[in-house]
Amino acid sequence: MAEIRVERLHKTFGDFVAVRQSDFVVDDGDFFVMLGPSGCGKTTTLRMIAGLELPTSGRIMLGGKDVTNQRARERDIAFVFQLFALYPHMNVRNNMAFPLKAMGMPRKQIRERVEETAKLLRIDHILDSSVSGLAGGDRQRVALGRAIVRRPDCFLMDEPLGTLDTEFRDLMVNELRDLHDRIHATTVYVTHDQLEAMSMADKIAVMNHGIIEQFGTPDEIYQHPATMYVADFIGSPPMNFVHFESGLPPGGARISLDGNAVELPRLIHSADYGKKALGVRPENVLIDDSSGLRGAIYGSEYLGTNQVLTIETSHGMLKARVPSHQQFSLGDNVGLGFMTETLSVFDADTGRALATERTPPTLRDHYHG
Repeated sequence: MAEIRVERLHKTFGDFVAVRQSDFVVDDGDFFVMLGPSGCGKTTTLRMIAGLELPTSGRIMLGGKDVTNQRARERDIAFVFQLFALYPHMNVRNNMAFPLKAMGMPRKQIRERVEETAKLLRIDHILDSSVSGLAGGDRQRVALGRAIVRRPDCFLMDEPLGTLDTEFRDLMVNELRDLHDRIHATTVYVTHDQLEAMSMADKIAVMNHGIIEQFGTPDEIYQHPATMYVADFIGSPPMNFVHFESGLPPGGARISLDGNAVELPRLIHSADYGKKALGVRPENVLIDDSSGLRGAIYGSEYLGTNQVLTIETSHGMLKARVPSHQQFSLGDNVGLGFMTETLSVFDADTGRALATERTPPTLRDHYHG
């Protein structure tokens, strides 16, 4: 397998900028996910890595080789599409064997490679079955098998689970990650589903309007969002924002919310007076009757071991994830507190996070200030 290096990648279609000056590295053997809503540029980026689209500017390196202007057939990659792209008139064996036949591989070697791959994917018992009669999960395995059988430098997957129902999708998420770990393949995977991304990825690039908002591990992106967009996009429910306007000097700082002092994380750099936003995940909101910050329970969502409360405050609606055994009624007035060590602080005008002492040193250069 091979490292993929993308440098200042830029793609325009007329006046429309689809991908804007993207930089990232997919390490050899990593499972890398490009995450974002429809139209954010993730599939266009994948197609440029594959050679199906040529960039307007920038460079793509595959295994140390510049492939920027090479067409797809000249790159040692395998592409798995959302709609499987199987040949309906062929059985499973012939679908998987097709790329090897196109390469001119001897028949005996093709048979051995197909059977080995089918056993790996647990579809060896349906090799002689027609693909048109298969369930969605089995069709997806066949599509994966056709890619794996070539043993390329890297795998590129464009929302391959998008057409599956929930049960099959959950199963395939686990199987894809298990397969990746067994063959140690360099994989670039595109999805709009944060649960798929957080479950499978070694590294994630969150995209928005053609820009990579943040690049990092699932833990870094969840615990230390670099922008308000990432904080809002990742998490269910997403991060709460409490807006305020204050100067935040280096070191410790406190703000007052409805007469309740909230201690903020220590800032690495000074911050000018201006509009700020305090970010707190729902699981880090505490029900504290001694707090001066109060609100009325507007709604409750039961989730088994926990429940998500929607609380109407003078600072807007806040979500709190609390144990299910705690009893609340609609309209109850409750006090709220925050777990200080988990808070994020954002510049509300730019949407960028301010670097604090809880920001990992490796991420601080990506934060405002």
